[in-house]
Amino acid sequence: MNNTPLVLHLAHSRRSIEVAATKSLLDALLEAGIEVPHSCRMGICGTCETVVLDGVPDHRDRLLSAEERAAGLTMMLCCSRASTPSLTLDL
Repeated sequence: MNNTPLVLHLAHSRRSIEVAATKSLLDALLEAGIEVPHSCRMGICGTCETVVLDGVPDHRDRLLSAEERAAGLTMMLCCSRASTPSLTLDL
C-alpha cells in the first residue's frame, strides 16, 4: 500500500495538520501537540479509534468489521491512512 501525504482537519481544535507519507496519523498528531489515546500502534486494540466527519479512511486495522469499514464513520489513527487528500476528524 502506498502512503501519500494528506491533511488532517481537526473539527474541535480548528487546526489542520499535514501528515507526511512517512508518518502515521497518530505520530503527526502527537508531534503537533494533540494528545490522543493510543496503545498498541498496530490497529488491534481500538484505543485510538476516532470519529471521521469527512473524507474516506483507508482502513488498515484488524479490528473493524467489513460493515464498519464500509460505513467509514471511525478509524484507527495508529495504522490507517486516507483514500482522499484530507480527512476531518472529531478532534
